[in-house]
Amino acid sequence: MKIRFIKMMTSFLALFLLLSSLSGAFQLKKSDVKAAMEEMLGYHVEYKEFSPFLAKRTLKVFIQQFDSEKLYLLSSETRPYFDPKEGQLKSMVQKYHQNDLSEFAALNQMIQKSIIRARGYRQEAIRELIKSDEVPKTHPMDSYNDYAASESELKSRIKIQLSQILRIEHRNGTLRAWNAQQRQKLFDLWERRFSRMENSYLASAGATEHYLCMHVLKAMAKSLDAHTSYFSPEEAYEMRTSLEKQFEGIGVVLREGIDGVVIHDMIKGGPAERCGKISEGDLLVEIDGRSVEGSSYEEVLKKMQGSGTGRIELGFRRFVGENDVQFYRITLKREKIVMQDDRVQFTSEPYGDGIIGKINLPSFYESNGSASCEMDLRRALRELKAQGNLNGLVLDMRENSGGFLNQAVKVAGLFVSSGVIVISKYAHGETQYLRDLDGRSYYDGPLVILTSRGSASAAEIVAQGLQDYGTAIVVGDDRTYGKGTIQYQTVTDTSAASYFKVTVGRYYTVSGRTTQIEGVRADIVVPTAYSELPIGERYLEYPLKSDRIPSVYNDPLSDVEPRHKPWFQKNYLPNLQKKLSVWTQMLSELKTNSGCRLKKDKDYTLFLKALKQEKNGEPFVLSAQNNWGACDLQMQEAVNIVKDMTALKPKATKKAALLIK
Repeated sequence: MKIRFIKMMTSFLALFLLLSSLSGAFQLKKSDVKAAMEEMLGYHVEYKEFSPFLAKRTLKVFIQQFDSEKLYLLSSETRPYFDPKEGQLKSMVQKYHQNDLSEFAALNQMIQKSIIRARGYRQEAIRELIKSDEVPKTHPMDSYNDYAASESELKSRIKIQLSQILRIEHRNGTLRAWNAQQRQKLFDLWERRFSRMENSYLASAGATEHYLCMHVLKAMAKSLDAHTSYFSPEEAYEMRTSLEKQFEGIGVVLREGIDGVVIHDMIKGGPAERCGKISEGDLLVEIDGRSVEGSSYEEVLKKMQGSGTGRIELGFRRFVGENDVQFYRITLKREKIVMQDDRVQFTSEPYGDGIIGKINLPSFYESNGSASCEMDLRRALRELKAQGNLNGLVLDMRENSGGFLNQAVKVAGLFVSSGVIVISKYAHGETQYLRDLDGRSYYDGPLVILTSRGSASAAEIVAQGLQDYGTAIVVGDDRTYGKGTIQYQTVTDTSAASYFKVTVGRYYTVSGRTTQIEGVRADIVVPTAYSELPIGERYLEYPLKSDRIPSVYNDPLSDVEPRHKPWFQKNYLPNLQKKLSVWTQMLSELKTNSGCRLKKDKDYTLFLKALKQEKNGEPFVLSAQNNWGACDLQMQEAVNIVKDMTALKPKATKKAALLIK
């Protein structure tokens, strides 16, 4: 069983309690499938009609989104759908236009049978695992390249899956005691988790059409490309919250544990954290005076929404030691919560006659003009400058997976005077230039952008854009994620008829390069924890191809209306950011210095060893002698590179001046 799957399932259940007012009356009909798909096709950069080619992809995605881990279906069952006949595909296109989903209904029936079969195999394996007092050992198999060839092989896979769950939960201390009763409770918990996904395919008669349409729409959307997706209202709400970094609620993160629903975490600054009484691991047993013991996770979430009074009374049970249990109640008021930990954070350290600033930019967020990452970053720069001379800066975007495109343009604009930041190219050849127009930069000193393979989309725009202009050096993994496409989304439109994001174009930076597939190449490679993982656009199914367009350092203003050109010619063109060479002049020396430091750094050597061992499935145990986790090694080296840039700048500036002469 793959550890990745266990982490995914656990993360899925550790959700923010958003306390939304989503309507449970949302029900999809067969006619909604074509309507929503036609809307997405109308926007899409490449595909404009549902074709046999897309029908074939849709069948494959439908199966993969159900059984991505290859733990339900047999190879013989999937083969007819992975290699359908041409006539079948043409028939599917005709049925699509007639709102006929019979092909998918037949596929869903096969899936239903596989679920019943898997449940039987799970119960058989659970009985064996509960009887044994031994902790299961790690199984060397981490993934399956194909679906099981036989039922006996499928049964074996399911037993391995459950064994790995038991081993990992034991290692994480989920069980208070290693006995049959606790193991049974753990498997009961996981059976509920499996059932949540499975039940949407086993839906009762009243919900069958809704869930079938939902699964079909998700598969059809994903058939267009790797980043086009269809969302339920609940998923859209969660995405909107993530993009805006605020929501209405009491600020708790709930998790389903073996004893019930427990507190997993609390939002910093929210009502739950401020009260000072709730602790991680506390078991939720009452809501507004009514017991929720024995209630399902979904029932608890529904009851948490309350009656709309704005206040909620919660009762908790806290385990103290093995036998002592404390009970307490607390009343909290729902309020607008800003997720501060997911916004710009900054620190500094002394250097020379001033400081080096370290700014963490986790995403490109924006909320109705009241908050944005650009505003927060501008504020961070002001406060860092107030501490003393800002001799250098590290902008950390290692885990930044993107966000709003306009925020990427504004953030990059803080570090250039004026100029093109992004060129967007759409379906019919339309080209749009997104520019920084204010004629000034807010920081022009030594700048390192710290990236990883997890840095994607808008983060790549900023990293590559500033790399193009020569105003920053990119440090981190050999490359970033590689997402160079633009999506239009209806997620932030609360009145939208359906929620989706669809790829409408490709983006390029001022050099004419796109980050699609290849990502942003690091100027200086300092591997992060993501460096050995198969992360990136190249690993996804149906990514759009990469290409290139001419550079626009000398902005042609080709998309500017004639009546506005005089202003641009007078106020914008004279302030265009020049392509700098001061940092690239010293790049060879910076690489050499960094390589020497890392080679001598025992902690970093151990860190790299740990990554390779983890990649090979070998355990690596931290000890007092190799506690490389005590500090941020990549940030530490990024700061050292900034120091080198500061020291080498006079020599590089002089060399650049001589070259100009």
